[in-house]
Amino acid sequence: MTIRALEKVSVGQNGIGAFILQCKKIDIHYCDYSGSSRGMNSFIKSQLSKFASSHPQIEFTVSPRPHKHPVLTGHYINGKQKSICVKNMDPLQILKKVELLRDASGEKIKKVNKPITSINESVRGVWSPYHGNGMPV
Repeated sequence: MTIRALEKVSVGQNGIGAFILQCKKIDIHYCDYSGSSRGMNSFIKSQLSKFASSHPQIEFTVSPRPHKHPVLTGHYINGKQKSICVKNMDPLQILKKVELLRDASGEKIKKVNKPITSINESVRGVWSPYHGNGMPV
């Protein structure tokens, strides 16, 4: 009897083994003159360098866009991108938006039909303490 190797290749799952951050680049666009970029200008001067040094795996590009509202754009490893307009926001609100782009996966928001999602479906279903012989409540 011969022994055959499994033909299925293991599928990588993010979070098992090593975590790979989905955001690879964040573009920061601002205007030097407009009042809507006042919070973005102070964010760039005060908080961006600390945030960028704590996240070396993300590439940050800062570029002026004259006479336009400030915009944050996140680029992800799946090829998608998300843009957020941050006009008239203070630096702490902009920091929250940058963290939101950092933590996002780049995928569109999907409606969840089942409360439990799994790659491998269970044959028996979801266990509950009320299955079996019956427990007094």
